[in-house]
Amino acid sequence: MGAGAKWARTLIGLLLLASVPAGAATSVLIWPIDPVLEADQKAGALWLENRGTAPASLQVRVFAWRQGEYQEQFQAQREIIGSPPAATIAPGQKQLIRLTRTGTSPAGQEQAYRIIIDEIPSPLPADAPSAGTLAAIRLQMRYSVPLFVYGEGLWGKPDPEGKRSAEGVGKPQLSWRPVSVQGKPYLELRNTGPVHARLTDVVLQQGGRDTPVVEGLLGYVLPGASMRWPAPSAPSAASVLKGRVNGQDAAQAISQGR
Repeated sequence: MGAGAKWARTLIGLLLLASVPAGAATSVLIWPIDPVLEADQKAGALWLENRGTAPASLQVRVFAWRQGEYQEQFQAQREIIGSPPAATIAPGQKQLIRLTRTGTSPAGQEQAYRIIIDEIPSPLPADAPSAGTLAAIRLQMRYSVPLFVYGEGLWGKPDPEGKRSAEGVGKPQLSWRPVSVQGKPYLELRNTGPVHARLTDVVLQQGGRDTPVVEGLLGYVLPGASMRWPAPSAPSAASVLKGRVNGQDAAQAISQGR
């Protein structure tokens, strides 16, 4: 895999750039935060809104998302096109990004993508002071939004209108086991189900005490993949791992495998 095909493993990054006056701030709101293309949808929509006080110039790219060797991997692809690929949004205005399939997705499968949205800084004016004389700094923001696409026979979300069979909504199949990485305790989670697992509010229960693995979002485990996260303490055979999966209202116990 070449350097141009594989993106940084960090999903959301900040890059410090040349300094500019602090008043020229942008703030981009993105929705929905969990877009999907169901089997019966050719295209979907992602909205970008500029809540800041300066125009926001954005570049939009869609990468195939895989997980291997317990790492996130991003690759260039042509199955999903984001249009327009670049836009400048005035303060208070919105921009529709159309997410379109270019072909047919494999039946009964979920395919994962990451929509990477980079803020493109505007050039400094020719008469601007040198960076060392300005107190403010400018941040180039990177936003990363997951996109899941489904083939015929598999649904990603329940349909409130009843047009899709509830039995066709995919469910992850998770198991976990304790592992040691360079002498430190880790939790390894495996997903053998047909769809991803989004893990939040995960706790390790030992001796009647719940210890958070991480506050809020832990991460994703894609179908057929395994991922690892540091454990707050060394788990035992009697330990119980619990968490909310794909936005469930209540945490559930995850079975311990081998």
